[in-house]
Amino acid sequence: MSDETAQQSVDFMLAESKGQPVAHVTFFGGETLLNFPILEKTVAYARLRAAEEGKRVEFSLTTNATLLTPEIIEWLANNQIGVTISIDGPKPVQDGLRVFHNGRGTYDVVLPKIKELLKVHRTRPIGARVTLTQKSLDVIDIFRHLTEDIGFWEVGLAPVTTQEHRDYAITDESKDDMLLQFEQLANEWLECALRNEHHGFSNVKDTLEEIHKGVSKAYGCGAGLGLMGVATDGEVALCHRFAGSEEHTIGSVTEGVDREKQGQFLIDHHIAAKTDCHTCWARPICSGGCYHEAHVQYGSSSHANLHYCNWVRSWTHKCLE
Repeated sequence: MSDETAQQSVDFMLAESKGQPVAHVTFFGGETLLNFPILEKTVAYARLRAAEEGKRVEFSLTTNATLLTPEIIEWLANNQIGVTISIDGPKPVQDGLRVFHNGRGTYDVVLPKIKELLKVHRTRPIGARVTLTQKSLDVIDIFRHLTEDIGFWEVGLAPVTTQEHRDYAITDESKDDMLLQFEQLANEWLECALRNEHHGFSNVKDTLEEIHKGVSKAYGCGAGLGLMGVATDGEVALCHRFAGSEEHTIGSVTEGVDREKQGQFLIDHHIAAKTDCHTCWARPICSGGCYHEAHVQYGSSSHANLHYCNWVRSWTHKCLE
């Protein structure tokens, strides 16, 4: 992304968030640190423009940590950037799928960089984001390694989004085993909460927050509403996962949002349009799930994620307990 497009994106965000005291910018990739000079300029520009508008901007960033340097780490800390590290677990797991272009594993490269980040960046908690696959399903071991051995404040785990024929796609049987491990971590989370202690399993925390806020979702997430993704060319998509998809583009940072396209999206993706969900007791929490997941699995972002129904109901029931 060019400097010009980045600044236009900030202007677009501020225009779309009129009346809101706080706006949020998340830098997502590809690998965000490949374009670090633009990150520096964009944060400075956004702070300046936000001050002119009388609002505050919060920043977060997701990175695989391969390009972290002492200078970048210091900048992240000084600018209070929320950092999430994409990492899948211990060395055998991480080096299974997260490799460099030449096939070399990344674990030994990122580990010292992550530890330096955790030591220096104390202005905001650092989290890990794990992609679970059929080849990496020891949830408990992964969680322990990332929190106890490395020192992440919290860890969120999500099944890989892919089609069933891929060799790393998670089978139904493995989903059941994965759920049992999630439930074990949820039990630990509760025990820690009762002792007023921190437990870093963010999956249960996030679900409990929705339950206790009394959330009743009309949509699977905020995509196309309070959340939008800007592609490198300035096209505005429903979210970052659809950036670059013409089918899911709803405007541009220079022309603004196409309200007609946005309105049709909201009609097509409303929970009322998902007849499969009408009799499900978990629909206020799920509302059909991730649009991108549905697009990959069913060819339509408005389709309910029926392949995860049992999982969602079981997990929600556990959190309600």
